[in-house]
Amino acid sequence: MFQPVDHQKTANAVVEQIEDLILKGVLQSGDRLPAERDLADQMNVSRPVLRDALKTLEDRELISSRRGGGTYVAELIGPIFSEAVVQLIARHPGAVNDYFEFRRGIESQAAALAAARAAPSDLARLQDIVRQMQEAHDSEDLSAESRLDVAFHHAVGEAAHNVVMLHTLRSCYRLLENGVFYNRGRLYHHPSARIELLQQHKAIADAIQTGDADRARQASENHIDYVRGTLAETKDLDRREQLAGLRRTRKPARA
Repeated sequence: MFQPVDHQKTANAVVEQIEDLILKGVLQSGDRLPAERDLADQMNVSRPVLRDALKTLEDRELISSRRGGGTYVAELIGPIFSEAVVQLIARHPGAVNDYFEFRRGIESQAAALAAARAAPSDLARLQDIVRQMQEAHDSEDLSAESRLDVAFHHAVGEAAHNVVMLHTLRSCYRLLENGVFYNRGRLYHHPSARIELLQQHKAIADAIQTGDADRARQASENHIDYVRGTLAETKDLDRREQLAGLRRTRKPARA
């Protein structure tokens, strides 16, 4: 990951290389940097030069040191909304449609870019995630399916090789992981949802694998449309079931 630097540039070259790794998502929030001696050897610089570079990165709030615990990439993914807006959205479920509208546009663009730009390692990662998705589906491991769903969309965003889109998507998916917009467990309880979602993810991955940007965009849009429609259907079914339960438990009127 870390390459030897030009000694004419010294500390600045170290800073630029680590910043570039952070910007492109190679180094992520919470990642631990190698020990000072190892990192200096990998980058072929002296330890005083490395310390100067790390001090600059720390001043820029890109890394942080923990006493006796090493140096880590700082928390870089800020909230896409303030906590007040998150709570406001939670109280007004109608905002879910706006969320899906946003995801439909940005994810379909990411899928199309991934089809055009994905590197071999990106494609291998997508294949591995899809394989794990199939295994989780076969074993009915809903927790793993949920985790892999987010991992899949992260991988597509990374394969698009657009750093602004990458960091925007990461912030967006943090809300998804926290269940701010909807509970994925409710979606999985729909009779056909689990198999449909698996096939949709496979369709997106296949289009990216074959480099078909138009098909990747369409497959991504179809996926978001399905999730939005199925959640609405499930929510409506819950309301009807609740009403039916109230009627069933109501005491009969006296003659």
